[in-house]
Formats: sequence, C-alpha cells, structure tokens
Amino acid sequence: MRVTTLMIVAAVLALPTACDKAAAPQKGTSIADAVSDPARPAAFTRADAFRKPAQTLQFSGVTSGMTVGEFYPAGGYFTRMLSDVVGPSGHVYAIENAGWNDSVQDDRKMLAEGKWKNVSLDVEPFGTVKFPKPLDLAWVTQNYHDLKIPKYGPGGKAVDTVAFDRAVYAALKPGGIFFIIDHQGPPNLSSTDIAKMHRINRDQVVKEVTSVGFKLAGEGNFLRNPADDHSKPIFDPSIRGHTDQYALRFVKPAT
Repeated sequence: MRVTTLMIVAAVLALPTACDKAAAPQKGTSIADAVSDPARPAAFTRADAFRKPAQTLQFSGVTSGMTVGEFYPAGGYFTRMLSDVVGPSGHVYAIENAGWNDSVQDDRKMLAEGKWKNVSLDVEPFGTVKFPKPLDLAWVTQNYHDLKIPKYGPGGKAVDTVAFDRAVYAALKPGGIFFIIDHQGPPNLSSTDIAKMHRINRDQVVKEVTSVGFKLAGEGNFLRNPADDHSKPIFDPSIRGHTDQYALRFVKPAT
C-alpha cells in the first residue's frame, strides 16, 4: 500500500513538468523550410528564381514568434512563408486594398486552404494602417510606389505616404522593423510617371520614411540588376521579372 501511495505521489509531482512542456511555445520553421513548403503554389515557386525569397526573409529580420503586419499580400506569395517562419506563437496580420478585388479574392482563397492558422485578413481603403496589437515587423514589398498612384487611393486620391509612414511607426513596437522592397526609378518622378512606370526612386523612399523617426538599419543588394536602366515600365517584356530592386530595413528606435 505504501509503495502504491508513493508511486501516485511521484506521478502527481511529475505532472507540472509534463504540462509545462505541452504549454511551451511552438517555434516556426526555418526560412529554408518555409521556402520549400510543398503547400506553396507552383506559380509562386516558379517566381523564386528572381524574387529570391530566402534572401528576402533573411534580410528582413523575421523570426519565430513575431507579430507581422503585411501590406497588400496579393494572394500571399510572402504570406505563406511568413506564416511558417513566425509559427504558431506568432501571427501575420494582412491588410489588402479594398479596391483590388482580384487580390482580395486571391487572399481569401489562400486562407480557405486551411493551413495558415496564424494569418488573418483585413480589407481596408488603400493606405489604412490598423492592427489589433503592436507589430514586430511591418512589411510592404513592391507596393510602396502604388501608394503614390491616385486611382488606387480612396476617392481617386494618392495616399499621403509620409502620413502612412508615421502610422506604421506608431503601429510598431520600439525596436520594430519596417521592411520595404520596391522597383528603382529615376529621381523626381511625378505621380503620373509612377503610375506609368510602377517605380519609385530609392532616395525618395528613404527620405520619407526617415522623416517620421525611422532609422535606416540596412540595405540589401540581392535584388539589384544593373542591366535595368530604369527607363521602362516594370511590365515591359524586356525587363519584367528582372527589374532593379532595392531592399530597405528601417528600425523604430528602441528608446
């Protein structure tokens, strides 16, 4: 009887350890595993050769457990990989432009796949910055220039990008990252030029973003292409998929 009692006590004492293990946060996958995830659509994986997702994710600073705000996922090329990397203890809050019906439909199809449990979608007027909790990482790839195009904005007006940047700054935790990739364009492009070419000069983006308090913490050259002379629209067959692009990592100061 005494032996049995001791065994029960020992089993009960062991329970907290077992429960603690069960409650431990689940880590996300590695970047390599996220890129090779078989759930990614074939059309997206075919684009990997020129979009370079492994280098992009690595440079952005995304890690397991992060809260990410992704602007304009357009069907989720990066969303799926971000979901894998941040894992069950992280979350991706995606915002899509309400005026881009095809993108909204593609985003909803992605969520209907049922795998991306840590992704939620909000459809809002272009330029809206609204998240339910503070972010570790704000993400906009190949769409910052679109904010400058009047026909995409509410009421046919371009988004005030400095106000947008200021709102992103407020949405981030101290030390949070604002990550931007876009197509390099000539200096001093008008909104009409940007609408035609879908490019924006790197220096203009840096000037705007740092004007609201961000610090430029890193610049990646892995998407650069010196053969692109910046004079053609990004959809021109001679350069489409191979444009000269910059990757910028801004940080909200910790103090």
